[in-house]
Amino acid sequence: MAPTITFVTGNANKLKEVQAIMSDSVPLTNKSLDLDELQGTILEVAEKKCKEAASIVEGPVLVEDTALSFTAYGGLPGPYIKWFMEKVGHEGINNMLAAYDDKSAQAICTFAFTEGPGQEVKIFQGVQDGTIVPARGPVGFGWDPCFLPNGYDQTYAEMPKALKNTISHRFKALMLLKEFLLARE
Repeated sequence: MAPTITFVTGNANKLKEVQAIMSDSVPLTNKSLDLDELQGTILEVAEKKCKEAASIVEGPVLVEDTALSFTAYGGLPGPYIKWFMEKVGHEGINNMLAAYDDKSAQAICTFAFTEGPGQEVKIFQGVQDGTIVPARGPVGFGWDPCFLPNGYDQTYAEMPKALKNTISHRFKALMLLKEFLLARE
């Protein structure tokens, strides 16, 4: 059996989604670490966080970085969406796009995995295209209330968790990760 991987997150909702999607096929434990908030591209941020976490945990780690990229903004706020949400909230996110006809966006989830300190970092990314809409549904999980995935009439927040966990950016990235982890056993 493969060694247990430490999923580094302090976000309880993210942890629940990962556990639900991975469905115990990969042994995971969880640890909340206060990692540096890095700047760079989505891939650079994920890789740097993974290396830092591996040096602290001293074993196999998994980190996740989520981005929400607006087409009208050339990909911003991207990996900085957490800070935008904290400062302007759902209404502010919509107001940012008020002057633009194009409300399209991409939800991007990037998982970075390494066997431990000094080991190669593997990247797994999932993307879901959608549209930014006025917030609908429960407001407990980031920008989910204002992201309407293409092909659906419910925002992530309005969807039953079982549905979201089969179509989301996180699901797509985790399927790639799961395939990789199971193949190495």
